[in-house]
Amino acid sequence: IRAAAKNYADVICVSSVDDYAEFLELITDKKGNLTEEDRKRFAAKAFNVSSHYDSAIFNYFNTTENIPAYKLSETKGQVLRYGENPHQEGFFFGDFDAMFTKLHGKELSYNNLLDVDAAVNLINEFKDEAPTFAILKHNNACGFAQRSTIKQAYADALAGDPVSAFGGILISNVEIDADTATDIHNLFCEVVIAPSFSDEALEILKGKKNRILLILKDTPLSAKTVRTCLNGVLVQDKDNKTDVVEDFTYATNTKPTDAEIEDLIFASKICKHTKSNTIVLVKDKQLCASGTGQTSRVDALNQAIHKATSFNFDLKGSVMASDAFFPFPDCVEIAGNAGITSVIQPGGSIKDQLSIDYCNKNNISMVMTGTRHFKH
Repeated sequence: IRAAAKNYADVICVSSVDDYAEFLELITDKKGNLTEEDRKRFAAKAFNVSSHYDSAIFNYFNTTENIPAYKLSETKGQVLRYGENPHQEGFFFGDFDAMFTKLHGKELSYNNLLDVDAAVNLINEFKDEAPTFAILKHNNACGFAQRSTIKQAYADALAGDPVSAFGGILISNVEIDADTATDIHNLFCEVVIAPSFSDEALEILKGKKNRILLILKDTPLSAKTVRTCLNGVLVQDKDNKTDVVEDFTYATNTKPTDAEIEDLIFASKICKHTKSNTIVLVKDKQLCASGTGQTSRVDALNQAIHKATSFNFDLKGSVMASDAFFPFPDCVEIAGNAGITSVIQPGGSIKDQLSIDYCNKNNISMVMTGTRHFKH
């Protein structure tokens, strides 16, 4: 294919069955005398195929990371209605069908795809756990809960922020049944994602013609994140580090209870997938509120407390997760006054001891993980 494309002046390389009809029409109409523009167009498509092949081979063999390079090797793409805003063009390059089966609804938009990506990365933290439901808006979880049934998990996720849930992305880690679908049907939402839907649930949710219904397949996500930067791109390993008990350093005299440890891990997983600076508040495996995308950690905490209290959460006995260390003791002081009893954070500030001292004086437990989870 590559050799034929290089000789485009004398050879026409048709590299896809999708182009057969156009090729036959051209050679018939033009009696074999294709223009240079025609030949270059076919050559470009051929080079796209060969470059994809070479990039895939490079990424496979470059396991030692001795070569600081990462090749984008996607050839399958689609034109989106528009980009992030209507005045921007948008495209998606990737194999969407390898990850999802689309059952119903309109075409996914650029923003839908970003939210779906955030939702899948978040729910994968809770794979094979008890029924868990998440509601996301603008890439951040605004509702999240884990319960014995998916119906209750959805109800408690929605209770976390029923205002922000409007127009959101919904995702479950287990099958959505008819009872849960009936509740979901009352909410305007863009996308509902689950590993499966019962037949009754599917019929209920199809009641809104534009609502997008997706079955999430058990397909690995990309191991890298890529984004444009200046006149180039930034590539990094995806943050696949999950905070577990074995990573904990118990920094305070008061130790968290078993229930608090479960909530701390739960909160940390959500925190990892929320825009920085972020503070996440959790109680009994329910997201009470989060402060997201703030330039100050204090502002993030105050935002979270304000949201939690506005939706009638009692924060006494709740836990707090922070994506980065506390440079000053102000956050734990605010947390203590709000009734928060346990904290998880990376640690590493030169003033860690000030926060530890306050926690010791006020019977607040604190664990440090040694792992920061910035997300920009």
